[in-house]
Amino acid sequence: MNRRTMLFAPLALALWAAPAQAAKLSLAEISAYLNAIRTAEADFTQINDDGTIATGKLLIRRPGRIRFEYDPPDAALVLAGQGRVAVFDAKSNEPPERFPLVRTPLNLILADKVDLTRARMVVGHTSDGKTTTVVAQDPKHPDYGSLHLVFTGNPVQLRQWIVEDGTGQRTTVILGDMKLGGKLHTSLFNIDREMQKRGF
Repeated sequence: MNRRTMLFAPLALALWAAPAQAAKLSLAEISAYLNAIRTAEADFTQINDDGTIATGKLLIRRPGRIRFEYDPPDAALVLAGQGRVAVFDAKSNEPPERFPLVRTPLNLILADKVDLTRARMVVGHTSDGKTTTVVAQDPKHPDYGSLHLVFTGNPVQLRQWIVEDGTGQRTTVILGDMKLGGKLHTSLFNIDREMQKRGF
């Protein structure tokens, strides 16, 4: 399984500076923040379980759509849309690896309505005085993996997430400042269209 697939697969780092002793964010506050995001753009740095690092640009259009554009030399592309995830390897002539979005931890925050107060969805909710971390999983399918979300407050901002798969391997994505509310066309998340562009 390659490192980009790990982002979704039955899917401690220096954090961004935050005010000292910030109050722990409630699950209701975090849910409201996530639900308010309809589109977002951010640069990201990805740290893989083996210590390798990749960078790129992240696009989100909720519900159900996300796009990871990796910088060269990787130059890969990961798309989620139409209920599926596709991993395009720029170095391969093979069609993308594909699997259902519902089988991935990131599906939890790409849902149309995020409700972290739902029974057995959150298995960890802690604060270190600067950040609030929530660990979430599909209560019906914990074997799909878990998602660790790290937030700062005043205002609430998502700073990073860690996807942990069923074997314990972790992939960390650290986000730059997120630009919210821009126009992102649905074609950016269309897997079939991307496959046609690449001749598959």
